[in-house]
Amino acid sequence: MNMPSVAQLNARYGIAEQVIFKEGAGGLVVAEVTNAKSSATIALQGAHLLTWVLHGQPPVIWLSKAAKFAPGKSVRGGVPICWPWFGAHPRESSYPAHGYARTVPWEVIETKALSESSTRLIFRLMTSDATRALWPHETPVECHITIGAALEMVLLTRNEDKMPVVIGEALHTYFEVGDVRKVKVQGLDDCPYLDKVENFQRKQQSGAVTIGSEVDRIYLDSTADCLIEDQEYRRVIRIAKRGSHSTVVWNPWLEKANQMGDLGASGYLNMLCVESTNAADDVITLAPGAEHRLYVKYSVEPLA
Repeated sequence: MNMPSVAQLNARYGIAEQVIFKEGAGGLVVAEVTNAKSSATIALQGAHLLTWVLHGQPPVIWLSKAAKFAPGKSVRGGVPICWPWFGAHPRESSYPAHGYARTVPWEVIETKALSESSTRLIFRLMTSDATRALWPHETPVECHITIGAALEMVLLTRNEDKMPVVIGEALHTYFEVGDVRKVKVQGLDDCPYLDKVENFQRKQQSGAVTIGSEVDRIYLDSTADCLIEDQEYRRVIRIAKRGSHSTVVWNPWLEKANQMGDLGASGYLNMLCVESTNAADDVITLAPGAEHRLYVKYSVEPLA
């Protein structure tokens, strides 16, 4: 895989006063996006959106202060792309959890200033002998990211194989919150869920989701908007999606966070993952010639 240099990326895809490419931490190349509404940083490894900040507000997307940046390693925080499976591989325990898309290079195929306050970047997953050994299917995948007053992400998968393929996927989004103990997640009431903390027991949500201990749940039949009501920051983060029928809510809490080593001191109190997924019962079967779009829009509203 021959990756273009930073100079080549800027010559072809840089946009004056909106998009510049740089070498970031750990030698990872990043796109820095700034426009009239917000700013963002996206690593080309994994097409991994690391930050999104509305001007004059606390960050919306959480990135660990202890995050480790290195080629081939997933970064703690931001929006990792889980693809083409979610969680453990269904048959091969030695394969990487959540697939390989988040730890391999993606190529830039387009950047565009839609206006002075909206910027779009399109990335395509690069394949190699190593990725083909894990996933021997012709399924090109793109990630479209639009930065502005809202953050929009599209994960587009096409099946160019002659056989159907089954895909699990997620935008594993880490949100910054003032204090996770004072947060409520609305939009999942009455949804069945698999409780991974209790050996995938099937349960039913009643009311808002609150966090007071380790939470790791796959909510099924979940298509409604999710609202993160943040008392500390006096804001609501709205997560609106299409092409996703499950939602994962995750916070590792203190003991597991300490074992992980890259969440930072008390980092778990300032993050909450609400992930738009197709996982467990909701994996996607793509027929030959078909395509699937996982679309998510993140926006911020004042807390009433």
